[in-house]
Amino acid sequence: MRHASLTIINDEHQALAAMLRSLSMLLAQSRREQKLPSFELLRAMLFYIDEFPERLHHTKETQLLFPRLRERCPDLVPVLDALDADHAQGERAIRELEHALLAFEMMGETRREAFEAAAERYVNFYLAHMGTEENLVLPAAEKHLLAEDWAELDAEFAANRDPLTGHEPDQAYRPLFTRILNMAPAPIGLGS
Repeated sequence: MRHASLTIINDEHQALAAMLRSLSMLLAQSRREQKLPSFELLRAMLFYIDEFPERLHHTKETQLLFPRLRERCPDLVPVLDALDADHAQGERAIRELEHALLAFEMMGETRREAFEAAAERYVNFYLAHMGTEENLVLPAAEKHLLAEDWAELDAEFAANRDPLTGHEPDQAYRPLFTRILNMAPAPIGLGS
């Protein structure tokens, strides 16, 4: 039986990976076309990453999933410590990326390269981070966690309701997701 929280974590990883890859695609396309990217769309995408994966998803992994795994899988502690360090760096990293985007928007082409390099580092960092979770942490959780662990984890992760995983967005977030959906190209949205 697949636990709901594992499905939710995987779905949220897929949504974030799609967002990150779309960010890279948008930047590559704007460079190829020798045009400025849509700063409005890039800001919306980074805001999504900050609001959902950084604040909800990572917090629940760090506070709920990882402590249980530390108890049941002592061999995994160094990996969990590294992932927790990644989570702690995540908020700073997204702020730095948002600042680099603002600098690019305000200062123009002279700041493009710095933003693109920062975006590439961020994308690669998080894709590797999620890969570690999917290849090491989630299989260990599936093998070692107990029914009572899953009951709490399933309830907590079910509350995330990330709109990019198919859930209806909260009213406050509806304009953000409508903007992203209408402006972003596939796989995230309907734009060109």
